[in-house]
Amino acid sequence: MPTRDEVVTDRRWGADLRAAVFCSLALLVLIVLVDLGAGTLSTPRVGLWAALAVLLYVILHPARVTAGPGWLAVRGPLRRRHVCTNLLTSVHVSETVAARLVLCDSLGHRVEFDPRVLAENPLLLHRLDEGARAARACGLLSCGATELDRLMARLDGGSAKAVFKASGMC
Repeated sequence: MPTRDEVVTDRRWGADLRAAVFCSLALLVLIVLVDLGAGTLSTPRVGLWAALAVLLYVILHPARVTAGPGWLAVRGPLRRRHVCTNLLTSVHVSETVAARLVLCDSLGHRVEFDPRVLAENPLLLHRLDEGARAARACGLLSCGATELDRLMARLDGGSAKAVFKASGMC
């Protein structure tokens, strides 16, 4: 478990960031090579291809999820948002193709991120659970408490299965 003042970050963020950079650069190199092979490469076209590669990078840039005692922050390529987890008022889990977890607090702050980040980072899950329990004890968490319980149970079950499989018990 993290110590009381320890800040916990997403362990896979660095690898996801490198993958986004690689994909963007690979697209740029391939398009420039095709353009060069066709004999149509010019300065404006290189600028256009570079802008396209930058756009792809912005789309693929992973959100960086960080948590500390009583707070959770999500930093994207353009902005940083945070919530006070011990002041949570609403939790919503969308189970669409791109699953999203939306957290809102009583100060009006809102964050949205992929719940798989919590599945891959048990310490982040622990920080969120600590804050949600405090919010529930104060009577603030009025919307989505059962959704959060279901998500926590599913993620804890997945973690337990992974431990059993790694230890050869399953």
